[in-house]
Amino acid sequence: MTFRTHMDKAMAQARAAGARGEVPVGAVIIDPTTGQLVAEAGNRTRERHDPTAHAEMLAIRAACAARATDRLTGLDLYVTLEPCPMCAAALAAARIARIYYAAPDPKSGGIEQGPCIFNHPQAHHTPEVYGGLHEAEAAEILRSFFATRR
Repeated sequence: MTFRTHMDKAMAQARAAGARGEVPVGAVIIDPTTGQLVAEAGNRTRERHDPTAHAEMLAIRAACAARATDRLTGLDLYVTLEPCPMCAAALAAARIARIYYAAPDPKSGGIEQGPCIFNHPQAHHTPEVYGGLHEAEAAEILRSFFATRR
């Protein structure tokens, strides 16, 4: 199997989230065996008045619904920002196979920053994690968004 990134789809979701006034984070869940897009989402915390409506959480919910299961074994997540601890725990519970993230999140990250959820002994599943994929592009989307709000 040849690796093909799907980060462009996550970036499109991030841009759409930013256009809605949400923090511009986007996520997609892909079946790597077929390349099929299983789910896609951008942040909607403000729109839904829901602090759990992060892009990753929405993508997990949509993928589980599409597959009629609570396990996303073998599927990959592409996300524009390192998942927070809440999202990392949900990704472990969903049994995502691989996580590809663009920009690290030193303030609120939960995978390679902060609590490092997958290193905790209570983590039931540890996906493969790859950071820095399209990092500069994702960081610029976030920088531009927050520059207009300061």
